[in-house]
Amino acid sequence: MPIDPNDPAAADQLAEAYRRLRAEIGKVIVGQDEAIEGLIVALLAGGHVLLVGVPGLAKTLLVRTLAQALDLDFSRVQFTPDLMPGDITGTEIIEEDPATGRRDFRFAKGPIFANVVLADEVNRTPPKTQAALLEAMQEHRVTAAGETFTLEEPFFVLATQNPIEQEGTYPLPEAQLDRFMLNLWLDYPSFEDEVSVVKSTTGASPAPVSRAISREDLLAFQKLVRAVPVADSVVEHAVRLVSRTRPGREGTPDFATEYLSYGAGPRASQYLVLGAKALALLEGRLTPLAEHVDRLAVPVLRHRIVTNFAADADGVSSVDVIRRLTAR
Repeated sequence: MPIDPNDPAAADQLAEAYRRLRAEIGKVIVGQDEAIEGLIVALLAGGHVLLVGVPGLAKTLLVRTLAQALDLDFSRVQFTPDLMPGDITGTEIIEEDPATGRRDFRFAKGPIFANVVLADEVNRTPPKTQAALLEAMQEHRVTAAGETFTLEEPFFVLATQNPIEQEGTYPLPEAQLDRFMLNLWLDYPSFEDEVSVVKSTTGASPAPVSRAISREDLLAFQKLVRAVPVADSVVEHAVRLVSRTRPGREGTPDFATEYLSYGAGPRASQYLVLGAKALALLEGRLTPLAEHVDRLAVPVLRHRIVTNFAADADGVSSVDVIRRLTAR
């Protein structure tokens, strides 16, 4: 039976669905609890995610497993220096009717036409091709061959990026970075987790991943997140946190002005509140608290603030600044 987002029991149904989803992902992925939680929060909030981690941390496998557990259409694009915009959005091809011999142009949809799109190593392609993702990420539509195509919901872009500075990489433009709701960093696994990974990947094949949430229920849960009430004090807390990242403004701490070139825009405040709503529901709460906002501060703000030379000289990172801003 479809889930009704207006039903008071929908929150309990979401919590149960979350447990099922974590169990299915756990069949393949060991550890990385924070990253998995962040992915699900962004999915429920309708946002996109930038996954950052050194090669070999199963970023691609994590995204593929999430798509399998949600039973959504999945596509993967390996970004390379020679990738063209049409390789993502699609292109017109000439098709001949075998009966009449008549030739007509037909638009062949690209990999962007999926529910879950993995942009693998997104920083390995030039800005022109990276920009092909912008309209789709923000507007959930694609303009190609003189037509505008609406993407099927839910639409979720997960881009991976290696933090290691290498030749042939192109930093993402700030405008594109701002369209990612969360910037999640995957760290090396613990000793125990790595032992489990080695055992599971060098033995028998893991159990197949089953569907934990249907497409219809996921869309209902996204509506439920939007409907969650938020106290004015929590909204003001989120806006105040974001405004304190803007150097030289009234209320900005001296250390932020000293170490930041510029701060986050209003989209950060929106994502903090939306993410806090989703996080609260996953914990079984019907309204978020200020602590939920603070827990999302690093993944929401990390890619939206830019440190300056003084921060580099003192060894201060953007995460250090954010943690000081959220310290109580």
